[in-house]
Amino acid sequence: MRTAVVVGTGLIGTSAALALAARGLTVHLEDADPDAARTAESLGAGITEPAEGPVDLAIIAVPPALVGKVLADCQRRNLAHWYTDVASVKSGPGSEIAALGLDTVHYIGSHPMAGRERSGPLAARADLFEGRPWVLTPTPDTDTDTLNAALELVALCGAMPIVMDADAHDRAVALVSHAPQLVSSLVAARLENADETAIRLSGQGVRDVTRIAASNPGLWVDILSANAAAVADVLEDVASDLGETVTALRALAATEEGERRAGAEGIEAVMRRGNTGQARIPGKHGAPPTRYETVAVVLGDQPGELGRLFGEVGEAGVNIEDVLIEHSDGQQVGFVQLSVAPMEVKRLTAALRASGWSVRD
Repeated sequence: MRTAVVVGTGLIGTSAALALAARGLTVHLEDADPDAARTAESLGAGITEPAEGPVDLAIIAVPPALVGKVLADCQRRNLAHWYTDVASVKSGPGSEIAALGLDTVHYIGSHPMAGRERSGPLAARADLFEGRPWVLTPTPDTDTDTLNAALELVALCGAMPIVMDADAHDRAVALVSHAPQLVSSLVAARLENADETAIRLSGQGVRDVTRIAASNPGLWVDILSANAAAVADVLEDVASDLGETVTALRALAATEEGERRAGAEGIEAVMRRGNTGQARIPGKHGAPPTRYETVAVVLGDQPGELGRLFGEVGEAGVNIEDVLIEHSDGQQVGFVQLSVAPMEVKRLTAALRASGWSVRD
């Protein structure tokens, strides 16, 4: 693949364009908003000059409801040899494409499982897809060359291809992406009118749960509109679990010993189910989940402190598997939680303390 056109220069489209341009491809950029395309061009994602003839691959990066319309326009203009879209829902666009009678031999649906809570070209990153799953949803009409072009796109962006049926994909993303977005928003909405004193107590737990609640509402209305039934099914099950949990909590607050015992058992049961579900989430590089332990280091809020800490961890010969920074309210310090292999905890703790770092037990 040598040439591509990206139609839609938001977060996903511009990120794909940046990744392809970095690999030496000539990337043409189109957007209904010329300013967005020019912004992507200024970032090095490609050029807004139209291609002189069909490019190798057209990447349609528009909301699900627009995929059919945009694909029809691209095929009418003979824009590319092969076409894919990167919308986060596949069944609806696929049905519309079939109903419009479009060429489905040279088209394949796809969805990179990556994103950010920010949107638009300025939020784009060339490494957004690295190590992330990228779903491909071929149909019986999809020819081998089209599938190979999509696989090359995934490889150039550093992602991992996963082939799925479109309906199965939509049910899966309802569970692992769309419903969690709404749950995060619902928790964050409880903070809207909370007392300021309560807000100041916010720690890493609430930050973790509500991080994606900062996402663009308009964008998510488009996504959820295309997958509403599947998301509603997931949230209906969550609501059932939530109702049982509320009942258990009421029992836990009761005065009668038997009720309190039943309430405790109910809370423990839902939390154990949560333990089991969380443990199924893939670990590093998609490998089976691995248990790490945390070394918590007190870090001053001065330039260069984090770099110095990482340098000394490297000198100790310890690999950091994950890192989390929690800032202290009202103090110019933070806590860096370094996730490392369990057998490295004692050695790393001793090395850091010997270097003058304060390590929390």
